[in-house]
Amino acid sequence: MKFAKEFKKEMVPEWAEAYMDYNDLKRILRELREYKQSKLRLAVTPSRAFEQKPPLEGTLSEGGDVEDQVIDVNTLRGVGSKKFYKTKFLRQSEEGGEIEVTFFRKLDEELNKVNTFYKDKLEEVRQEASQLNKQMDALVALRIKVKNPHQDGSSSGRVDNVDSIMPLTKNTSAADTSGVEFRGLESGVKANDKDQQEPYPGASDADPAHAKITRSDSREVLHTYDYNQDPLEVLEGVRINHTLESPLSTIKGVFKDSKEEKLSFDKEELRRAEERLRVAFIEFYHKLRLLKHYSFMNLSAFSKIMKKYEKFSSRRASRSYMQIVDNSALGNPDEVANLMERVEATFINNFSHSNRRKGMKLLRPKAKIEKHKVSFLSGFFSGCSIALLVAIVLRIQAPKIMNKKEGTQYMEDIFPLYSLFGYVVLHLLMYAADIYFWRRCRINYPFIFGFKKGTELSYREVFLLSTGLAVLALSGFLANLHLEMDSIGKHYKTVNQMIPLGILILILVITFCPFDILYRSSRFFFTQTLFRCICSPLYPETFPDFFLADQLTSQMQALRSSVLYICYYGLGESSRRQSKCHKHGVYNTLYIVIAVIPFWMRFLQCIRRLCEEKDLKHLCNGLKYFSTIVAVIVRTVYELHKGKTSWMVSALISSAVATMMNTYWDIVVDWGLLQKQSKNKFLRDRLQVSNNSIYFVAMVLDVILRLAWMQLVLEFRLPSLHKMTVTTIYASLEIIRRGMWSFFRLENEHLNNVGQYRAFKSVPLPFSYIDEDDDKDG
Repeated sequence: MKFAKEFKKEMVPEWAEAYMDYNDLKRILRELREYKQSKLRLAVTPSRAFEQKPPLEGTLSEGGDVEDQVIDVNTLRGVGSKKFYKTKFLRQSEEGGEIEVTFFRKLDEELNKVNTFYKDKLEEVRQEASQLNKQMDALVALRIKVKNPHQDGSSSGRVDNVDSIMPLTKNTSAADTSGVEFRGLESGVKANDKDQQEPYPGASDADPAHAKITRSDSREVLHTYDYNQDPLEVLEGVRINHTLESPLSTIKGVFKDSKEEKLSFDKEELRRAEERLRVAFIEFYHKLRLLKHYSFMNLSAFSKIMKKYEKFSSRRASRSYMQIVDNSALGNPDEVANLMERVEATFINNFSHSNRRKGMKLLRPKAKIEKHKVSFLSGFFSGCSIALLVAIVLRIQAPKIMNKKEGTQYMEDIFPLYSLFGYVVLHLLMYAADIYFWRRCRINYPFIFGFKKGTELSYREVFLLSTGLAVLALSGFLANLHLEMDSIGKHYKTVNQMIPLGILILILVITFCPFDILYRSSRFFFTQTLFRCICSPLYPETFPDFFLADQLTSQMQALRSSVLYICYYGLGESSRRQSKCHKHGVYNTLYIVIAVIPFWMRFLQCIRRLCEEKDLKHLCNGLKYFSTIVAVIVRTVYELHKGKTSWMVSALISSAVATMMNTYWDIVVDWGLLQKQSKNKFLRDRLQVSNNSIYFVAMVLDVILRLAWMQLVLEFRLPSLHKMTVTTIYASLEIIRRGMWSFFRLENEHLNNVGQYRAFKSVPLPFSYIDEDDDKDG
């Protein structure tokens, strides 16, 4: 693989603009090569060209004085005493010198950009390391107090029965543990390959409290806290943070002005604090790994581009320039490597009971490996689905079932039960397509959704689930047809009626099964997200929550099909007649409520976000969903009470208002398009899809498919199509529209992260210090 492709592939997507512009520098060098080749063709005849061209080896073997005369790199001071580099090309008067001046000017810009970004991120991790140090101080003291609630530190002296920790920052003095100073490179401990492979001596799973970490070179890497005072004094200025992440904490937060509470010194509080700090350390370590990789890839890019310059210009300047790069902050990643080593030691000793393998598995989860059996099974199930679909069509057309009144009535009764599975299969297919194009366009969807590394489903796996569900549903439908239409089926009427319910129960059992089968982590993530949606607004809104709720708003017809199961099997309508279902008041109520629930969840989520962020945009978004709720209720009542002109007019007006608001919000807010000052006319500044026409096509399709949502009110039908067929087509079009919306919505979210260089999750810390809060207020 060429380096340019590898460089692009290995970029942190959210930091893409902060990397060196390797392709632009290559473009300048190609101009230099073409210029020199054109001059060479004019200077010598074709027959003598090879003999007259000076060999590269001879040019590069000249002495160091020649190299010193090519470039002169100066280190200057800018605003805020920041260093920046400026290269002076000393051979500008020679042919092609202007192009080389342009090359080095661009190279300096890229070095200054990359170096500044790296130093800013390095300063961030320094500050975060200092915060984590103070958090660990509080955690160790809390552990002592919880394990020995009646112990007095002044009388017991040193406490040895608590896991010791290695500080991420170095204390200014042994006596003063409150003031911390970042431990620089001079005190860093170099990584040792042997130490990386061998477990820590003395580490014991049986007695983790007395485990210690030592090094073969006897240098100090372990800091043991010497508490000669009561832990209550250590924790005197510490408060526990409550982030309102559960329904109970949210309800309590409504009646409290502060999100901070005094420590209660119980085991549950300690467990929650340890869990939140564990997540904070994992995320911090991930940040360090990405920062180290960022340094490595950019150093490689500078080295590669200078080698290309030497090749095209026949000049020796690489060594001079790379010395400057190596001496910059970018060229000194030891500080980050030292921090990584300290995080590993602290995490292993405190959060994995000194079990190095377990700790490193959490800090460095393995990437997911694609399996060949997934592709095989996907193809197999796809073929089976097509075969079953053909068999169903032949089974219906051969005896001309639809030409008979009994057959038509039967299809009207049985089809809605199986259409539920069809809508789910179509939605899964759209999600698989979205994943495929997200990967093609380098949209970091696992980070946006918050998937743990190695647990996200690939498009092949989602496609496998959709085809597997299709085979299950089509097999049941074919069996149902066979038993219903054949005379032998009269003896198995009860079994025939229970087939759809059996398939539904099987799917629900698999979905909520707690055992490790069939992508348990993904099923658990889906179940957890669905529960948070149902409990809105008691949980804080996250991207997966409102994304799933938006997906459910496009499954209105599927949700109503699920209500039919309640009618057929719960209300005793064994004949499976929809006309009888609508005679039940309970069914009609559920028919309306089930369609409103997804929009109501989104409305509550918007209200929660409005209360937290005080942004009127969320109020407008909530009003949009509220208008949709009104439209759904009015048009459903009109559907149940045909012939009343007042209901039809109300349904038309409410549906038109909801359609206009939703269409505008889709294109302008969710997709971020139609920006007036954009450099891409009527689009936005940053685009992940190279072909701009795709965005215009998507906007037109979104408008058309949104208008199709009003078909139930307008009752636009083709004479050759049954009402049930038309309803199914429009419901399928809405799912397709939602799939298209999902791609551009995630693209816009990804670009928002890119604009803010946001490549990490924000993890709330468990403890806060009163002095820090006073400083912020002051």
